[in-house]
Amino acid sequence: MEAKARQTGITMPARKLRRVINLVRGKSASDALSMLKFMPYFAARVVEKNITAAVANASEKFGASADALKIAAIYADESRTLKRAKPRAQGRMYARVKRTSHLTVIVANEAN
Repeated sequence: MEAKARQTGITMPARKLRRVINLVRGKSASDALSMLKFMPYFAARVVEKNITAAVANASEKFGASADALKIAAIYADESRTLKRAKPRAQGRMYARVKRTSHLTVIVANEAN
């Protein structure tokens, strides 16, 4: 049994999310949540929220607890890039890109 949580349009580059998700990939859900609680990155709050949502989906669908679940797959994909302009000296404009991303978390039973 698997449960999934997906968040789209996160206003953060996928590179910053991957720095956090590489540390929790393959761990049990309760261990991952306790690790994320003490990480200093803002991305840790986003990943923590999504793992909590995936665990809630699993408990709603299958009645599983957080202790019995592990992170089967977790990945961050790039989303749209917002193009903005930054005014500079002498009437020039520099391009500024604001990257966004999608985050997908899949939790499964530890037995699988």
